[in-house]
Amino acid sequence: MLSLKIKTLLAVADQQNFTKAAQYLSLTQPAVSHHISQLEDELGITLFIRGKSGLILTAEGEIVVKYARRMMALYEKLQTDLENAQRSIIKVKIGITHTAESNHTVEVLAKCSGESNGFNITIITDTIKNLYNMLENYEIDMAIVEGNVFDHSFNSVVLDTDYLVCIVSVNNPLSKNAIITLDQLKKERLILRLPTSATRILFDSTLRSLNDSPEDYNIMIEIDNIATIKDLVRKDIGVSVLPKSSCLNEISKEKLVALPIENLSMIRETRIVYGKDFSHKELLQAITKAYKEVTKEFN
Repeated sequence: MLSLKIKTLLAVADQQNFTKAAQYLSLTQPAVSHHISQLEDELGITLFIRGKSGLILTAEGEIVVKYARRMMALYEKLQTDLENAQRSIIKVKIGITHTAESNHTVEVLAKCSGESNGFNITIITDTIKNLYNMLENYEIDMAIVEGNVFDHSFNSVVLDTDYLVCIVSVNNPLSKNAIITLDQLKKERLILRLPTSATRILFDSTLRSLNDSPEDYNIMIEIDNIATIKDLVRKDIGVSVLPKSSCLNEISKEKLVALPIENLSMIRETRIVYGKDFSHKELLQAITKAYKEVTKEFN
């Protein structure tokens, strides 16, 4: 049903080489070249130009590939939905952020998956920006993300309300405090998320709203992996600013201490985001219920 020319286009875009794409598709190299030529003639554009390291998409080619990926994802979704209609268990792809990966979200989704609940869940971890792109392209069915949803083409439901705190080792003298001031924080070695992460953007923007600057702080290292950050903090190599929900397990076991930061209000929502045509609303109920059960002992 999906045109072989579309599959060829995506293979060439990924491999950046006609010969490698042909091997991937089990076609001849002339057949691959012919498919690309047919698409170029049909659309009246040039899809690829030759670069030093291989084939490079033109600006028009980037647009075509974007829609081709969407067509491929929709075709795969069609196949999945047809398969779901014939089975008692439904396959669902759910995207989560790195922050969600570090809190109880994975455990919650595991509880919702299985024959008893009727869902087979595949979890994909990526940045918020990429997850929204996947939602738009039907590559995932829903996403669990932090922050407000500004795209009105999606529906969403609040799963939890979270806030950022300063995380310190139990061996750090600050662990005896009830709060930490910004002046105290400036004297600490900071281990922070990458500047592009939602956690870091919220922290930086909140500082700037107080006419403060992240550049005035001793940022020792920036890491994308929250588990690594928590491990470094636990060893008292530095302190961090993280969502409290991502550290609940370590806090309850007295491996880390969470301190509110004076004058900083960094509240954010965790939301389930899904397309307006998402049909399995019972899964939303199951996730929300399981989330409350899993996090109950920490509240």
